[in-house]
Amino acid sequence: MKNRKIAIGIGTVTVLAAVTLLSACGSGQAKSNSSNTTNKNFTVATDRWADWGTDFEKFPNQLAKKAGIKVNWDVYVDANWADKKATILSSGNLPDVFMGSNTFTDQQIAQNQNDFIDLSKYINEKDMPNLMKMLKDNPEMKATITSPDGKIYSLPKIAPMRPTIANQLFINQKWLTQLGLKMPTTYDEFVNVLEQFKEKIPGSIPYATGNWDPVFSYILPFNNRLGAAGTNGMELYDGKVAWAYDTEEYKAGIEAMHEAYTKGLIDPEMFTETTTQAQNKMMATTEKVGVAAGWTADANFGANAKDYVALPALKGPDGKQYVMSDPDHFNQSRNEVLVTTHAKNVKALMKWLDSFYTEDASIQNYYGEFGVGTEKTADGYTVLKPTGENSADTQAWINSLRDFGPKVWSEADNSKVTYQDQNNGDALKLKMDATLKQYALPAFPNVQYTSKELNTIAQVYQQLSAYAAQMQAQWVTKGGVDKDWSTYESKLKAMGLDKFMKIQNDAYKRYEKQVNK
Repeated sequence: MKNRKIAIGIGTVTVLAAVTLLSACGSGQAKSNSSNTTNKNFTVATDRWADWGTDFEKFPNQLAKKAGIKVNWDVYVDANWADKKATILSSGNLPDVFMGSNTFTDQQIAQNQNDFIDLSKYINEKDMPNLMKMLKDNPEMKATITSPDGKIYSLPKIAPMRPTIANQLFINQKWLTQLGLKMPTTYDEFVNVLEQFKEKIPGSIPYATGNWDPVFSYILPFNNRLGAAGTNGMELYDGKVAWAYDTEEYKAGIEAMHEAYTKGLIDPEMFTETTTQAQNKMMATTEKVGVAAGWTADANFGANAKDYVALPALKGPDGKQYVMSDPDHFNQSRNEVLVTTHAKNVKALMKWLDSFYTEDASIQNYYGEFGVGTEKTADGYTVLKPTGENSADTQAWINSLRDFGPKVWSEADNSKVTYQDQNNGDALKLKMDATLKQYALPAFPNVQYTSKELNTIAQVYQQLSAYAAQMQAQWVTKGGVDKDWSTYESKLKAMGLDKFMKIQNDAYKRYEKQVNK
């Protein structure tokens, strides 16, 4: 289940999604029974994208047995999770653990903080040696999980076999060959190829909406490196915090995209079509799309994928090459484990959780246990072919917690893993990543905000993002970015951009201070 969401203009705002969640009606007021040393039974609640059965529980249960505890699972399907979560919180009938960063957002944790215990005192060499090693080897993860008040309410994850590069552009190689065109390497060459597609391929859409932000994917060569969805559009330029929709690079990119739009190179329905409509164009029996962004060609184009290849990192006007890269958000996370005040004998629970932070455990918790989804070899690990009609991705979700739950990994560990199926999506993505990751630049990190800051962001960002999205669509389709820019910036300031940016800068400074401790 990769990051394939279309995010036109402004990505999903994580903090806004949680504003209306009700806090628990007194459940968090009860004193934690964490000092109880006799309890060995724990309830773990988790949220899954689909009903894939219970096989994913097998490996965590093996770890639980070794840790001397028993785990009972409450498994929810994502479509029902929001309502179920509100009911659980209001009833006060909490599980011992919520597992998976998709169960609670930062805002929801802040709203219900009295329901979760501070894990700081358990994160030490005696109780959690594996996690301590992870944090020592990856100081940014300590900063990621540490709240502004110095407390730690959740445990982290670094996922295995993840690319440095996130979403990227794919181009129709069949059309390039048919027209005798070379693969473009610069922005100007890219525009020329799109012009050739429009002129010589009847009914073609030279540049389509795709499965990832089509505007930022197009203006990438102008040094517009939008991070993951939900990061409020924050970027880093030479260590300085910037909002992606208020930079000179953005302005130049939008101007260039409008020029391409006037030539008929951009899908005119880009700002109005649905996700389904965009996907239907990419998967049409008669190929329509020249270039589109997404995670892999297979995810974008389905049966047409064989005709599409990754576009190189194009040289922009400054002669440099840029890529979409945000491993702090795509590959790492906090909130993978939340321990509630209901938990008794937390030390025993933490012993189990610490056992997830090894290479052996992480690869099994990503693809499936040894003998089912993976095998341990003399040199490392082999990811097994899927059985039956399941895709490799679905097979992994059936057999593991996959993208969620505690894990540890390093890029160096990737060399220890082989795939029985060379068409495995992860294997193909990493192969593409090998040629592009050299161009990756630091992205805005996974910072923590105070409760007050989260509330302010929720209040201010809705206006900022709506206005920026409105002007983006207008400028791409009708032009005028240069003429309107001064007014645009003035309106953003009136809406609270300075207040928003102060919060981002403060959060970034706290993060850097924690990393460098």
